[in-house]
Amino acid sequence: MSKLTFKSLAPFLLLAIISIAVLFVPALPNFDEGKYNGADVAWLIVATALVFLMTPGLAFFYGGMVHRKNVISTMIKSLIAAGVVSVLWVIVGYSLCFGDTVGGFIGNPFTHLFFKGVVSGAPVLQGGTPLTIPLLLFSLFQLMFAIITPGLVVGAVAERIRFTAYILFIVLFSLLVYAPLAHWTWHPKGFLAQMGVLDFAGGTVVHISAGCAALAGALVLKRRQSHIENKEIPPANIPYVLIGTGLLWFGWFGFNAGSALAANALSVSAFATTNTAAAAAGLSWMFFDVLRGKKPSVLGFCIGAVVGLVAITPAAGFVAIPQSIFIGVVAAIISNLAVYFKQKSTLDDTLDVFPCHGIGGMVGMLMTGIFATKAVNGAGNDGLFYGNPSFFLTQLKGLAIVVAYSFTVSYGIFKFINFILPLRVSSEEEELGLDASQHDEKYLQGVLLVRHNGAMEESLMDE
Repeated sequence: MSKLTFKSLAPFLLLAIISIAVLFVPALPNFDEGKYNGADVAWLIVATALVFLMTPGLAFFYGGMVHRKNVISTMIKSLIAAGVVSVLWVIVGYSLCFGDTVGGFIGNPFTHLFFKGVVSGAPVLQGGTPLTIPLLLFSLFQLMFAIITPGLVVGAVAERIRFTAYILFIVLFSLLVYAPLAHWTWHPKGFLAQMGVLDFAGGTVVHISAGCAALAGALVLKRRQSHIENKEIPPANIPYVLIGTGLLWFGWFGFNAGSALAANALSVSAFATTNTAAAAAGLSWMFFDVLRGKKPSVLGFCIGAVVGLVAITPAAGFVAIPQSIFIGVVAAIISNLAVYFKQKSTLDDTLDVFPCHGIGGMVGMLMTGIFATKAVNGAGNDGLFYGNPSFFLTQLKGLAIVVAYSFTVSYGIFKFINFILPLRVSSEEEELGLDASQHDEKYLQGVLLVRHNGAMEESLMDE
């Protein structure tokens, strides 16, 4: 058993203090059922569950691509975000994102501190139109986006980041990067929303922010020893990647169609553009690989489909279904080329998070500026393709602001964490694998090895 130190005591102590503090938060009456549309409530509950499903989907997607000695450590880093962000969201996260605006830059942390006014509050955001769903349901739907965003960064820093350091990253990233971007973009009084920037379901807030944080993390953590030695690391379990892709694709219908916030025609349109872009992008990535002399691969189709889902996310509720094919095809080719050039560089982004999520999100934002049309969504805008270049320039300006902010602050977060505690595991721990060195658990061909009474014991598991 390791020696008890303040660093090991602090996380539990903080959680204990929070759990005691909430005892003094008064219980409030529930919301008035008569204010809401039952169909919208039912659909958003389903959509919220679908978005949550993406987090274990992401765990399978990433876990299947790393070395087998790092499968468990990679998967838990996605799932642990559900624990950390859920608690943080109730305390202050939701309020920072959607509380009364402070200059259009951040929500007042006291507006909904400990969910004050969320359970019984009026179904309306400051400066926005009334919702047809309870504010609590809206908050839970938005929580699922906040959970998966730091989980996306895992793929860039996999196989070398210390688990405790990553938990601290989740907290700081959620407060200092995700919350401001969500407020700027999705709060009716956020300054990007006031500029006219459109992001239907998270191209900037989720994917560009995570992609830029991934780039920052890869730069601060530097290269793995296997990357320096140019060793080819076989994926641990390609069927895991297939399962992960299927869960992500399935969950993404809630991600995008649910962002209509109602069971209406717009949600159906967003559902259709989401599926179409993913299908086109998966084929595009695979066929482009064949064009370059490779064999069609399972990984290629899976990665391409996810890139298509990323790219259509900001545009899903603003573009027509036929144009979503073009968005998926182009995004997959651009990300494929970005991965190729990254492999020629010294950048060690383990699972290509920046080329796929970062650049995929950027392509999606610009494609929104090109193909958005009021014929699909009257609350949106017409893009460059429909004779409105000014909206494209607005999207471009919003893109530049989000990229600069996300990368700069995320880089600072990683540097700060590295200053107060080791960000990276030791070379010995890296060689042993993070499953064993960080968790005393090891995935090996269907066997889960667990430390018990000082010894490693085998526990059979299904692959």
